[in-house]
Amino acid sequence: MTIAFGCFLGFIVWFIVRYLVAGFYTIDQNERAVLTSFGRAQRLGEATTSDDPISDPLREDEKERYNWPQVEMIGPGFHWKWPWQRVHKVSISTETLNMAFDPEVPMANQGGTVLDAVTKDQLNIGLSGQIRFNVSERNLYAYVFGIKNPIAHVMGYFVSVLRERIATFEAPAKTGGEPPGEGAVSEALASFGVSINDLRKNLRDLNEHMDAECSSSAARYGIVLDASLITGIDPPAEVESALAAINTAHNEVSSDISLAQASADQKIVQSRRAVEIETLRAQAEVEPLERLATQLRVLKETGPDALAIYVRNVRLDLFNQAERAFLEVHS
Repeated sequence: MTIAFGCFLGFIVWFIVRYLVAGFYTIDQNERAVLTSFGRAQRLGEATTSDDPISDPLREDEKERYNWPQVEMIGPGFHWKWPWQRVHKVSISTETLNMAFDPEVPMANQGGTVLDAVTKDQLNIGLSGQIRFNVSERNLYAYVFGIKNPIAHVMGYFVSVLRERIATFEAPAKTGGEPPGEGAVSEALASFGVSINDLRKNLRDLNEHMDAECSSSAARYGIVLDASLITGIDPPAEVESALAAINTAHNEVSSDISLAQASADQKIVQSRRAVEIETLRAQAEVEPLERLATQLRVLKETGPDALAIYVRNVRLDLFNQAERAFLEVHS
């Protein structure tokens, strides 16, 4: 009896330590968890991601395909579980990856450093940059249970969207502020198919487009693409020198056009000032005559002899100022 009781007591102690005490667990501040009972996640009734605004960026056919169940999320703190339950922890902290990184083939894309793409004029270019992402708390089911390797799916989706955008990218039309002749130069360069120049000048628009296109990744794979930052677009080495020469010629032509425009603007300003000066001079000469005419008109209106008296006084004043006077004598 003593041995049997000891075995029973040992079993009770082992059970308590193994299943009750060991059932306590903690969740850190940058972690979230999903609890499963016999392999099934604890769900929020019949709610799915299609009922959440997270699915708004998806098309109607995609909403049916990526319709994930909503599960109960366990936040930071001290928790306990039953022996038949299992805790699945995930980190929600923001992470950064090189956009050329391939989770399944790490040596691809030049060791995960440069991503190859083809432009609309069939030019092979290398893209470098980073993407920033984090796990979506509103779609933990897709990240934990729905997809075997969510990072691989997200990277594949991002790369496919980026390559499609590079292959069809066209610089936005300029609405104004371009010097005369500059548009003709840009069109001439565009006729040579130098699309890489457009890509380099519109990196911000390209990044914003990628952010907008990848906004559905949270509903698809449970990962939020926080931002994409394309930092480098490089052509092949054999094309770099030719491209540099074209850009140099473009810059020289643009500089000449700007100088010519500045010189023309300066001459126009000078001409306007000359016209204003001559106009003021003419007005200065005409104004005394207009005043004199006004005075004579007033004198004439005062009486028939007033104008003759005024003319006589003016003649007398002139005689006083003159040293000699020549009189005409009629015989």
